Amino acid sequence: MRSTFPLSRLALLCGLAAPLATLAQVKTEPFANQRIESVQVAISNPSADSALNSRIEDQVRRTLAAYPSSSFSEDRLVAALARLSRVPEIQSVAHEVRNGATGGVVLQVDVTLKQAGSAAASVAAAPQFPNLYQANGSLLRAKLETLGMYYGNHNAWFGRDDLMLNGNPFAVGKPAGKGYSQWLEGFVQAGLYGITPLSDTVYAYGGASVIASGSVGQELFTDKTRSHVAMEDAFVGLVGGNVSAQGDRFVYNLSAGRQRFSIGEGMLLVNTASNGLNRAALQSNPRWAGDQVWLARFAYNDWKLEAFHVDPDEIPEVDSKTQIQGINVETTALNDFSLGFTALHVPKSQGSYYTTTSQLKREGLRALDFRVRWQPAPTGGAGPFIAAEFARQTHSKFDMQALGYSTELGYVFAKAAWSPTLSYRYARFTGDKADTTRFERWDPLLSGGNGETWVQGINHFKIFQDSNLIAHRLQARLKPQANIELVPQYWIFQADSLTNLGGNPALSMLQSKQLGTELNLTAKYFLNRNIMFQGHVAATYAGKAIDQGLGSHSSPWISTMFFVRIGY
Repeated sequence: MRSTFPLSRLALLCGLAAPLATLAQVKTEPFANQRIESVQVAISNPSADSALNSRIEDQVRRTLAAYPSSSFSEDRLVAALARLSRVPEIQSVAHEVRNGATGGVVLQVDVTLKQAGSAAASVAAAPQFPNLYQANGSLLRAKLETLGMYYGNHNAWFGRDDLMLNGNPFAVGKPAGKGYSQWLEGFVQAGLYGITPLSDTVYAYGGASVIASGSVGQELFTDKTRSHVAMEDAFVGLVGGNVSAQGDRFVYNLSAGRQRFSIGEGMLLVNTASNGLNRAALQSNPRWAGDQVWLARFAYNDWKLEAFHVDPDEIPEVDSKTQIQGINVETTALNDFSLGFTALHVPKSQGSYYTTTSQLKREGLRALDFRVRWQPAPTGGAGPFIAAEFARQTHSKFDMQALGYSTELGYVFAKAAWSPTLSYRYARFTGDKADTTRFERWDPLLSGGNGETWVQGINHFKIFQDSNLIAHRLQARLKPQANIELVPQYWIFQADSLTNLGGNPALSMLQSKQLGTELNLTAKYFLNRNIMFQGHVAATYAGKAIDQGLGSHSSPWISTMFFVRIGY
């Protein structure tokens, strides 16, 4: 559909079309859906029969079906451990998850074998909370999680909330702006999850949970006190597999319902639910489960194939009715390389793109995505790493070519004080150019995650998300102690094009490509596996493009955040 719009009205329409619901930069489950750096399996009391030890280790790895560069899931892990409890030679299995050197997680699984003639071998240990029942491969466990967060801003929206939030449906009452503002938010999640064998090789599983959330104070968009209670997870599934006589491992996992799903580190797809507005808890971001997520996962040795259908749980006031379907393939090569490929399309959507002369529909969008990671050093060792991702978007109904790509170079100084990991990342997401008929603005779809993945800039991301953007990031990852992590970042932001229709209405047409810089520090403290503390401080400086768009020189936007999370 082609038409001509007055520029002021067009800017407002484009602002309403922007991906408003992906503003949060906190992942309060610290390891959920994080990239797995390595999987370590150890037998605490190995048998004198080395062949038995090898067979048990292989069976553990096959049952876990977790590989480097795949996404970590506590639910899938616990279900796998329940299946391992039926292995006759295994007495018990314990696990530990910890932060890796390059932003992922390390999964450690410790196996205790049954000892012949031992009385303990025939006595089942009583389940410990959150496990409620465990016997003969069946497991019923509770999930209980709560979080409280303080968030403060000075000079939010660079003091011009009147321009940056003009027409924004999230803006109700008095939003944050010039001066200091603060609010409190939090949530409680409670649920039940279980798995039970249907045969020696097939298991049924499922889970359901409810989230209650609330916010009070002067948030970024509103000063209204809000609370919300709604279903989060509600899914069922089947998992099974076998090992051939040659030792080849095959595992399948079929599931459907309300559940979370992500690809890679989230450049295309991770935020399958929205937070904020009447749902409250904008920054703590508790909701991740899509309305309808259908998954078919297959793993054959080191190859993984996923077919997916995702209908995200969008906020009703800005629900684009978008559905995404596709396939994702991941594998390893030459021991040191992790590879990924995704092909997806959008069969249904009411979302729109805008140019100065046209309104275009998201429905029909297609994307191809390629990922590679090289990390030769073993876990805990020093050495370089390189990661790259390249994606291309086209459309079935009009001429479109949008590109999104990144390259990260880093080095792990494992033996130095505080074990620093230093890295530089360059990322570009194309913007639409006014002098071409082809549409070239990158659609971020369900991108996001946290400030170490695709939330680029703690404050800056709120006004300029991953579209029409070039971002340079310098990052360090420091560990003064095993349970303390510090992540300082320095960002430089530039626009890819002066045409920014689809972004913030105040910045629809730019006069400069210099967007600004940001310096931030995030600190994490893990008291134990159930309790963590996290905080940040961020200072964002407007560049010429923002100053010119707002009509005045802008003072820095400074934010602070602190939360405590308790989870079982």
